[in-house]
Amino acid sequence: MTMRRRVPALLALASLGFAAAHLAYEHFSGGVQSHHLLNNPDLPAVSNWLGLIALPLLGWMLGVRIRNHLASSTRPGMSAGMWPGLAGGLLYGAAMAVSFELDASAVTSGLFIGLLLFAVALPVYRAEYVFGFIVGMTFTFGAVLPSLVAAVLAAVSVVVRLVFRGVAAVVRPSTRSRAAT
Repeated sequence: MTMRRRVPALLALASLGFAAAHLAYEHFSGGVQSHHLLNNPDLPAVSNWLGLIALPLLGWMLGVRIRNHLASSTRPGMSAGMWPGLAGGLLYGAAMAVSFELDASAVTSGLFIGLLLFAVALPVYRAEYVFGFIVGMTFTFGAVLPSLVAAVLAAVSVVVRLVFRGVAAVVRPSTRSRAAT
């Protein structure tokens, strides 16, 4: 088996190790936490134990994206374009987690609104953005709640891009139709 084919499994295993380390830390620091949706005690709570499923699955998805990139690229390693998305997602998620932990609600709210703007401006539906964001928030919120937020942001990003492409196609006729006239 080539190294390229092993990438998804290796990232899934690394993600599983990260999730297990996080849960071990929580277990020995007072117990594994559960987080209420929208931080509202009236809503259901999600246990951090689900990170043992969520993070390896996300690691596998990123690994598939990297493997596909490696298969279509002549250069070895991750694309230079993938690293900024991974690092940006990680730093943004960590900034949100830290501002929440420090009880800086104005900063957390501002960062959340910023997420919506980034979803419009950047392809945050890509695996590297999603994975980085979720890993950055895991120690504060676990993996599942950030996964739900990332899913909504990814959907917004995809819809905006599809609508933009549709409008662009209507506004700018294709070069084939201009050449035929």
